[in-house]
Amino acid sequence: MNDKTYYLNTFKVTECQLRKLVETALSRGGDYADLYFENTSFFNLLLKDSEVSSGGFHTDFGVGIRVLNGEKTGYAYSENTDMPDMLKAAEAASAIASGQSGRSGLHYARAGVMKLDLYPQQEDWRLSDASAFLPFLKTVEQEVLSRDSRIVKVMARLSDSVCEVLMYNSLGELTMDSRPMGSVTVTAVFRQGEATIDKSASRSFRIGAELISGALAKELAEEVTRGIDERFAAKRPKGGQMSVVMGAGASGILLHEAMGHAFEADFNRKGQSIFSDKMGTRVCPEGINVVDDGTLMNNRGAGNYDDEGVPGEKTYMVKDGILCSYLHDRISASRYGVPPTGNGRRENFRYNPIPRMRATYMESGNAEPEGIIASVKKGIYVDEFSNGQVKIGEGDFTFFVKNGFLIENGRLTAPVKDINIIGNGPEALADITAVGNDLKIDNGTWTCGKEQSVPVSCGMPTVLVNRLTVGGE
Repeated sequence: MNDKTYYLNTFKVTECQLRKLVETALSRGGDYADLYFENTSFFNLLLKDSEVSSGGFHTDFGVGIRVLNGEKTGYAYSENTDMPDMLKAAEAASAIASGQSGRSGLHYARAGVMKLDLYPQQEDWRLSDASAFLPFLKTVEQEVLSRDSRIVKVMARLSDSVCEVLMYNSLGELTMDSRPMGSVTVTAVFRQGEATIDKSASRSFRIGAELISGALAKELAEEVTRGIDERFAAKRPKGGQMSVVMGAGASGILLHEAMGHAFEADFNRKGQSIFSDKMGTRVCPEGINVVDDGTLMNNRGAGNYDDEGVPGEKTYMVKDGILCSYLHDRISASRYGVPPTGNGRRENFRYNPIPRMRATYMESGNAEPEGIIASVKKGIYVDEFSNGQVKIGEGDFTFFVKNGFLIENGRLTAPVKDINIIGNGPEALADITAVGNDLKIDNGTWTCGKEQSVPVSCGMPTVLVNRLTVGGE
């Protein structure tokens, strides 16, 4: 939806008032000011053991006002759009950012207009018949239960939202966006003898209620019950340094955490990232491309615009092994003298936008996945991670692996569990020796936390890292 009148009416403002608010925000000096209006509706429903455990509907509404004045940022918000309250917020943001002597000379260029339509809805969540959602969750539950007699508990959750935003800034740019999101998660608990394990599967897209279908129920049920025999049989292996093959798809979370955050421009602008002095240098072997993409159709991390009104784009951070771009919001772009990349994101109108990832992945190479595994004499194959920790400044990371297999003489053998993968981001990138031709985007309910939370996605082809530390027995 791109009807200016609709959005102005939703937030009960006029273009004249928008200009007045920006004028007030800049009344004590500043290089740039912007307004971020938001109207979001949320719905969620949880089915647990065939009973509705929780559910609800709520809305969030307000405006955030930001002033940039050299190195100072003033930010304030109002939870209504009455003009007197918005003016108070504009005055507060202006006061916080005041004190800089004159203008800093920083230039905030116009972002331009690119009309993307990345998440069309066939069925608006807000207009859909919610009575169909409970039967869908019960179908998911029955599909799961029918696949494995060891299941003792099933939880199925549906959540949806529609976020309408109106953005205006001191450059005169006025942008609007309506962002749907639908997510379904199922968790099953399995018991075999005295052992109990759990497994979850999820799907999340910027899409309308057409997401709900029998095909999705079967897909989630199949995923959550797959590989359970191996999980019960899994043992903790001996640790040490060895080759690690990262499976296509969810292994992209390692790329997101261990490398992606270090490419965000605020960390680099402040000299906090280990990649701060590596722009234009080789950071991994030739032929490797690492991307942060805001333009994947219906993707959880997609954006027609970011939260500063900058059009979404596909950004190559690493091209043919060379670090060629950080992920920029308007602040870092102005300081580096480059265009913003559409990575200015925020949790909601109460937060400042900062550089954040969207859909982060490595593009496919030309190796066959089976050939990559066959090339490893001794190592480990992993495809499901959790509980990662990263030190941005040093680049050191550690991830807990929930699922994997030993690789012995080029074959997947014994299933393993309860291990940590430990390494260093730049060293791991440089030590990649094979990239598969099987890129897979994982469409789970990934959420990234960095002072605030935003929806993201990740992906990877099968990748061989020649040497990482595996923490086992």
